[in-house]
Amino acid sequence: MLDAKTAKQKLIDGNRKYIDARTGAGDISPQIRRDTAENGQHPYAIVITCSDSRVIPESIFSAGIGELFIIRVAGNVLDDHQLGSIEYAADHLGTRLIVVLGHTKCGAVGAAIEGHTGGFIESILKDIALAIGDEKDDFKASCLNVQHGVETIRHELEIHPVHDPKGLEVAGAIYHIEDGRVEFL
Repeated sequence: MLDAKTAKQKLIDGNRKYIDARTGAGDISPQIRRDTAENGQHPYAIVITCSDSRVIPESIFSAGIGELFIIRVAGNVLDDHQLGSIEYAADHLGTRLIVVLGHTKCGAVGAAIEGHTGGFIESILKDIALAIGDEKDDFKASCLNVQHGVETIRHELEIHPVHDPKGLEVAGAIYHIEDGRVEFL
């Protein structure tokens, strides 16, 4: 099990590889598939991110099978289902780093800025609108939405930002779809 600091550095190093890569760098070999089937998964980070098809955490962090526990939902919002998934990975798999990964040009954030409503997406947009308030700048709104997610996780799962007895760390980050860079907030 990696501690949160080592896991975060591994994400940063993987993102550096990804920025200039032409193909995936993570291990997806038959051997790793067999190993994880026989010995289970041991992800070093939990990543909550948007469902946007341009955001591919395993590629962004140069990770392979069994390395990241990914939770995807439009706008990287959190409800009991996502919180339960985080809790599972932290408690049962021993993962110490939780990252809320937003991104630039997020359609859900843009829809919240524009005040769209209706349908099943309305609950997502309400959560984002609560997070961003009156912010109209797309990038700043995405950062506020990420920070809201970080604070929600800390509050609901009772994770202290300075010192958590379990060694859990919650971090926020923005993926820049324009150049592939991840910026930890």
